Amino acid sequence: MNGDGRRALLRNLRIVSVKLVEGILAGGYRSVFKGQGIEFDEVREYVETDDARLIDWNVSSRFGSSFTKTFREEREITLFLVVDVSPSVFLGGSSSGRRETSTLLLSMLSFAAIQNSDRVGAVFFTGKIEKWVPPRKGKRHALRLMGDMLHFRPQGRGSDLALALRASGEALKRRGIVFILSDFKTGGYERELSILSRKHDVIAVRISSPEDTEFPETGLAWLQDPETREVIAGYGLSRRFRESYNDYSQSRRRQWQRECGRLGVSTLEISTTDDPGEKLTKFFERRKLRR
Repeated sequence: MNGDGRRALLRNLRIVSVKLVEGILAGGYRSVFKGQGIEFDEVREYVETDDARLIDWNVSSRFGSSFTKTFREEREITLFLVVDVSPSVFLGGSSSGRRETSTLLLSMLSFAAIQNSDRVGAVFFTGKIEKWVPPRKGKRHALRLMGDMLHFRPQGRGSDLALALRASGEALKRRGIVFILSDFKTGGYERELSILSRKHDVIAVRISSPEDTEFPETGLAWLQDPETREVIAGYGLSRRFRESYNDYSQSRRRQWQRECGRLGVSTLEISTTDDPGEKLTKFFERRKLRR
């Protein structure tokens, strides 16, 4: 795609994202995240209705009368996106739909954040950290994130989600919201997910496509793992094979749901056949009702 085509695509994506964000904001973007922190505001003289536990004894002893600390809700949220750009999500064939879905989700979440004057950042990962974008504010920054996603060409193979989660946890000093956009076709990340979710509000978004669970009724087909290049044979005319394929996929999905639930991580499942804007809006609405 030439430069003009890329600019047109970015412009169209921006228009679609801004329109969909209206629904997200109506669903209560800022109000649905748990654990919004408070920050110190000032010290003032103590009055009888104040909480005695908040008395600042150092200041009180210095001035000879009681002073109390006051706090205010943090005005700023940091939204951080952990984005899987491994071959199973990002390269050709059936993965192209997952890439488009992931790109639209990143765009909508980024614009929702800047509409609320919040900071947004991202890490793009394969088997290594491909790109790190520090959290910042502003429309220009959101457009940069969208451009990065649209034009990205991953260099690594594999999918090391544990590495991406560990790097995110070490870099995010204040409590924030972390969205993980991935097909979760990887393992060994549970410990890092647990550590991250203790401090941050973590939402795991599983991006899938119909062929993840439904093998087509075809003859002999050779299936290649886009990340390892391993090839296995599949026989779609065999009912037993199709059922085994489906059972295995559903088992992996249930295991992912159970593990996220155990760690207190919210989950959202979006297929390439879904409307990402509608799914995201309904997710926010459900969360708002539970608060």
